[in-house]
Order: sequence, then C-alpha cells, then structure tokens
Amino acid sequence: MEENIQFDKKSLRYVTGKTADFGELAKDCVAFANSHGGYLAIGIEDDAEIPAPTQVIPEALPEKVVKRINELTINVAILPEVVTSENGGQYIKLHIYPSQSSIAGTTKGVYLIRDHDSSRALRPEELSRLIADRPAYCWETKVSQKIHWKSSDMFKLNRFISAIKQSDRVSAFVKEKTEEETLAYYQMINDEGLLTNLGVLWIGKPEQRARLLYSPIVQYIKYDAEENKVDKKVWDDYQMNPEELMMSIVESVPDWKETYEISEGLWRKVIPAYDEKIVRELLCNAIVHRPYTTRGDIFIKLYPDKMVITNPGVLPIGVTVNNILQKTEKRNIHLAKIFYDLHMMEAEGSGYDLIYETLLTAGKGKPVVVEGEDYVEVTVYRKIINKESSRLCDYIESNYPRFSQKSYIALGIILQNKAILGKDLSRELQIQDGGRLRSYVDTLVNHHIVDTQGHGKGLKYSLSPAFVSKTRMQFETTLKTIEPYRLKALIYEDLRFHPDSTMSEISKRLPDVEYPELEKMVRRMVKESEIIPFGGRKYRKYALPEGSFLPESGRKEGEKSGY
Repeated sequence: MEENIQFDKKSLRYVTGKTADFGELAKDCVAFANSHGGYLAIGIEDDAEIPAPTQVIPEALPEKVVKRINELTINVAILPEVVTSENGGQYIKLHIYPSQSSIAGTTKGVYLIRDHDSSRALRPEELSRLIADRPAYCWETKVSQKIHWKSSDMFKLNRFISAIKQSDRVSAFVKEKTEEETLAYYQMINDEGLLTNLGVLWIGKPEQRARLLYSPIVQYIKYDAEENKVDKKVWDDYQMNPEELMMSIVESVPDWKETYEISEGLWRKVIPAYDEKIVRELLCNAIVHRPYTTRGDIFIKLYPDKMVITNPGVLPIGVTVNNILQKTEKRNIHLAKIFYDLHMMEAEGSGYDLIYETLLTAGKGKPVVVEGEDYVEVTVYRKIINKESSRLCDYIESNYPRFSQKSYIALGIILQNKAILGKDLSRELQIQDGGRLRSYVDTLVNHHIVDTQGHGKGLKYSLSPAFVSKTRMQFETTLKTIEPYRLKALIYEDLRFHPDSTMSEISKRLPDVEYPELEKMVRRMVKESEIIPFGGRKYRKYALPEGSFLPESGRKEGEKSGY
C-alpha cells in the first residue's frame, strides 16, 4: 500500500534501540490528528509492503509507544493494534483519531498537518485558518438534531440504498450490509441510530434539513451584455438532497445546452457552450467542498461570455489558486465519498484535471480561480480561442493509443501558446518540481506530436510540423516556432529596411516572435559582429555593418548568399 494522506509506514527502528526517534513519530501523529486521522504501520520499511516474516512485536512495545507519544503531544488520541501479516511477520498498526474540537500539537509547540504522503509544519497564517476552519471538518459526523434514522424521509432512504447496491464503485462487502449498517458505514448515523448532519442533509425531511446550519441554497442569475438581470432561479425550499439539487440545477438551465459548430472541410463537430461534465464537476465542488459552518449561498452567474460559480468559504489548508490542479484536500470526506460512490464526481484529485482537459481539448481557455476573504470564485469562458484543438484531439484519439488526461492538458496549453518554454509550461500546469513535467509531455514527445528545442532553462515545446502535415489540417502559420537560422535572417531583413532600430521597435514589427527569443538572438548577433549596437543601454539601437549581407551562419546549408 502506498503512503498517502491517511497512511504512513515507519521502520521498527523508530521505536526500538538507540535509533528510536519518538519525536519524529509524534510529529506524524500530530499531522494525522490535525487532518482526517489515519494510521501508522510501525514495522514496515518504506520500500516494503509487509513486515519481515520473522519480525515479532515485543508484548510491552505497543504500550511503550502510546506512553511516549502521549508525553510528547497534546490533543492526540491513538490506539495501537498488533497485526500479523500473511507471511507471519508482525507490525504495530497505530490508529490516530482526528482532533475534532481542538488543534493537536507537540509539547514543543510545533503544529503540523498531513500533506499528501508527508507531514509538514503549519505556517502562522495556516494555523489561524485551521483554528477557524476546525468546526467544518467535523460537521458531517456531529448530531445536531435528535432524529432517529427511521424518522427520516423513507423515499430518499430507499433511493440511496438502491443506488449504493447498484454502483460499481461500491464493494460487495458494503452492498451486503443492512440499511442501518450502510448508513453507519457512510457516517449518516451515530452509534445510537441518530442522524448525523450528513444523514439529515441526504435522507432527512425538508423541515429537518431546514434546521441544519447551513443547508445549501443555490441561486442562478442570468445577465445580459449590459449586466442587467434577465432571469433568476432559487433553490431554497430544502426539498432536495445534494444529488437531487445538482440534477435539478443541471436540467433547469437551458443555456447550458447551447452549442457551437466548428468545421474544416468535411469534418464537423458540435462543441457545447458549457460542457455538462464541467458544469457537474463545478457544482459538485461547490456542494462537497464548501464549509457547512459558514453562512452563504452558492451563486451561479451566467453572462453572455462566461459562467461564474461563487462558493462560500475559502479553500482548504494547503490548497491555493496556484496549486489547485496539483493538490487536493477534502473538507467533507464522507460527503465526497458518497458523491464518488454514486458516480456524481471524479476520483480524488482528478476533478480539475477533467475540467482542464475538457476545456483545453475544446479549444477554450483554462478556468480562472479566485479566492476572496470568504469565498471562492471559478470562472469558465464559453469562447473557443483555438479551433484546431478539437479536431487535433479527435485525430489523436482515432490514430493513437489512449493518452492520459495529463497529456491532453499539456497539448492544449502548447497549442494555445504555439510554442512555450518548459518553465512556462510548468507554471501553467502549477508544477513546482520541474521533473514532474515529464509525466505530462513525454508521451507527446515520444509519439512525435510535440517537438523540443534547446535544453535546460531554454527548453521549448511546440507542435511538430511533421505531425501537422500528417493530419492535413490547416493550422495558422506562426513565427513562434521559427528556427534560429530563420529568425536571424528575419532580423537581418528587418534592419535592412529599418536601420537604427531599438529592440522594442524590432519587436513591434515581428509581433509573433517571443520577445525573450528575439532579445537572445539580437545579443548573439551583436556578439558575432553581425549587427552593430550603439547608444546607451536604455535607448540602444541596432544597425547592420556597412556593405553587409546575410551572414553564412544565418543560412541553412545549401542556401545561396545575397539578397
């Protein structure tokens, strides 16, 4: 099993002998407690799946681990369990429970949180947010109304149980449970059979749902070109559970069914103004990831050129507008599990991947995410800015093995930029570690769909001319992918007709050439005395040497000199 946000492996050396490091173990326990809980497998090495077959856990060791962790931490609840694996080896399964009403920390005043497969210290601003956001993380499992599950809405209950039994994302073990056991499994009831907040939200009656703090209310508002309201719908009667609410919204807005038709020759394709997959995913995010302890309605604003969905509350700790494509943190984990099991949303961490892929392969721009003081706003534009993307992706699907979402996302960004430096592509993909870019582009490069030029910080990606030729598509010609020797000839020709020009003047006359590439080539030509600079640094101008002609280095092999 791979380490993740709720599981980590630790060598037995952490708790035995001279190598024991209970301080580091305590930090991991604090991180789990401040997240959603989890467990440590003490006695399994990082590169192993099970313990050594001869490993035996001393009888007194689990109690010693609990005692030392309790001495080094505050507000951390743990429970040890000795597990014997299939090969006969033993390890300690240390359960760490989420700290629901307080913040866990070490006795040295260190506060940590689980971030994917590692534990990290909280920054001061994150600690403040965690304190404020803590009630939202335990909202689902709290009982705020003493309602027995048999007093819930029987129609909604039966529909939920039926949907669970029919879902291919639910194991046979769960499907064999009784109604009460199924509700307990999904945290809809407590040990006494009383509905939790999650239970009331999903299978409660309207009057029960209305008493929740705060059951979701959704407002849909349509604007014209002058931003005057021309239509409005409100879902505020608490009649629907989250599934019914989402379906009602999708079916009640006819504007989402509008389409464009793009064509080239005999090829035709209909592109939705707002793809239903995107609408559903954004609505799921708004319902599932909002903090239910924060007052505020969900707003869907539809303008002639864009759709804006505004959700109350801020992003979970660790997630920002600059890493939302790469990081995931579930605030309402049990509600998210129901949505996933019922096929209402994508798997963890793939929601924004789906949104990016759907938009970019249709030739549209990326979603724009803005975080305010008490809200998160996502904007999706309806305009197609690159008509070639859709046909190109159709061609790839018909002629190549199925590519990953990552490959399509990278291809969409490359197509919109024509040519892009690796560092800029990493920034567009919100990748902090440059090495991870390979998982996005290697497939495209290996299939010769994308070409590379340069290396290191100068590495550039662009669509392969040979691939474009093979597709027989009519792409607009751009100078962004121009080869260095041709760019040199272009600069030479420009200065021949416009001597004594500044860099900005040359750039204006060559708008398709990226400024850094132009500047790099001009400096190279100055260094090789192919053009002459004069004037100060701020207003430096460039000209050709007297009686000059296109240098040999500016021509490809076989070309004749002279103009």
